[in-house]
Amino acid sequence: MNPDIFTKVDEYIGNLLGQEDAVLKETIRSLDQAGMPQISVSANQGKFLQVLLILGNVKTVLELGTLGGYSTIWLARALPEDGKIITLEIDEHHAEVARQNIAKAGLTEKVEVRVGKAMDILSQMQSEGEGPFDMIFVDADKPPYAEYFQHALALSKPGTLIICDNVIRQGKVLDADSGDERVQGVQRLNQLLAETPQVTATILQTIGAKDYDGMAIAVVNRTN
Repeated sequence: MNPDIFTKVDEYIGNLLGQEDAVLKETIRSLDQAGMPQISVSANQGKFLQVLLILGNVKTVLELGTLGGYSTIWLARALPEDGKIITLEIDEHHAEVARQNIAKAGLTEKVEVRVGKAMDILSQMQSEGEGPFDMIFVDADKPPYAEYFQHALALSKPGTLIICDNVIRQGKVLDADSGDERVQGVQRLNQLLAETPQVTATILQTIGAKDYDGMAIAVVNRTN
């Protein structure tokens, strides 16, 4: 099968159901203008996150990895009027670009961008009793993915949806001897998902405009 078909089908789906408006397109362009990597979720993935958010009646979101705010905008647009998203970004330059894009989208009141190392901010959030959140989206640096998940679990409640992006790495997770710390990071996360009785989880393979990867989806179990 011609691999181009996956991109074309992705475009077909996007044109039907996940169209980008001017703000989202400008957000993507802003990454090139600011010298930032083009590693945001695809439009279809953004729409998928919105569907999950609405399905879960989500009001509070924690996002790890803001970049230019593209996924943040998708998420924030699906929140109710009293909804709130806190997004964490290690790079101040990235955070400033994101704030500008979020402002252009008219979402400043719904979004709080916090700058610093995610581990430090997460630990502080726990010690200060923040949360729990209805949905947590992890799309940050891959080596500490398992640790991010553990923090996410601590900031959750029964019914919280935890989503971790980029967990298949073009199939490289199958290589038990991989020396890539990013692959090792998601391998540890995937194994942790299998060993954590507090959640019901699966991984969806994704293919399209963002090549071949996968998204882990976990729901914190409700107590009987």
